[in-house]
Amino acid sequence: MSLERRINVFSTLGKFLRQFADKDAANEIDDETVALNTLFYDQIENAIRSSVHYNGWFIESNVRTALGAFAQNLNEKDISEWIEPYRDELEKDKGPLKVGVIMAGNIPLAGFHDFLSVLIAGNTFFGKLSSSDRILLPLISEVLIEIEPEFKTKIIFSSGRIDGVQAVIATGSNNTYRYFEYYFGKYPKILRKNRNSVAVLSGNETPMNLFNLGYDIFQYFGLGCRNISKLYVPEAYDFDKFFAGIFEHQPVENNHKYANNYMYNKTVYLLNNHKLLENGFLILKEDKSNTSPVGMLFYEYYDDFKTLEPDLNNGLQTNLQCLVTRIETSLPTIDFGKAQSPKLSDYADGVDTIKFQLEIEAKKV
Repeated sequence: MSLERRINVFSTLGKFLRQFADKDAANEIDDETVALNTLFYDQIENAIRSSVHYNGWFIESNVRTALGAFAQNLNEKDISEWIEPYRDELEKDKGPLKVGVIMAGNIPLAGFHDFLSVLIAGNTFFGKLSSSDRILLPLISEVLIEIEPEFKTKIIFSSGRIDGVQAVIATGSNNTYRYFEYYFGKYPKILRKNRNSVAVLSGNETPMNLFNLGYDIFQYFGLGCRNISKLYVPEAYDFDKFFAGIFEHQPVENNHKYANNYMYNKTVYLLNNHKLLENGFLILKEDKSNTSPVGMLFYEYYDDFKTLEPDLNNGLQTNLQCLVTRIETSLPTIDFGKAQSPKLSDYADGVDTIKFQLEIEAKKV
């Protein structure tokens, strides 16, 4: 299958998936999408609506948001721009790698970018799904195979061991990372463990900036590595402005799992006499850690952003996924409200999965 055909197939998939996240997209479907709808529309809709029964965090709106985030990038322009630096290599007719991919299940479709990266590179995807997110991706794979039957031999899902592969991409926790290192020691590999994201506020943010920051905090109930888990704020920061800005995200408390976590953490910290700030659905605690529990956000004061920059830079190299701020800096930053809308070139942990595969193939020659 040629590179251009792979791009075209994923673009067709993107058009099909967009209608499940954007009602307006349903008015722009073409004949190919109509044909796919006949086969798969009801199945995808049922999977979206029933996901919460398999994982209480996967409410319908969050599943649709995850689908939309990927679908908007699955078009010929964005895919072509993404792979452009490697086009010459990707166009070569070569024997495919079999890439084992172990996926996380913290947010819906957490492993989709790895799935896309392996297949767009012309390789074979050998995937192990998380038990927390095992419904939607296999169904999307069926749609992909209907568009292009050649993918049938390129997509394999396994509930057992990852064996017989030439490379591994594995995402998990700090604990599973140690297991991954041991078990996959002999393979070329990308191993990912826990990461968090932080926001740095100047105190001059508008109400809309703070409202948008709320999406970065609460989307997927804060379970993603791109969700904000900590704030850096200037001395004497007015937290009333922050709470006012995020107030419209209050419906997050209607999810019983989120509410239970919020109440549990609030009780534990109050019993231990910790000083907390809270507004009924989010707890703020001053803490140097970047990893806050569900329903909480840690914060830390800073005197001068310039003195904070080296620590942030080090964090981005080691344990931070995203830095959200509007403060001018040479560090890579994301605007408020955009943390969970990555481009195709925004690789997890900053590790380029396309380049990784091509380097392995180059060593085979």
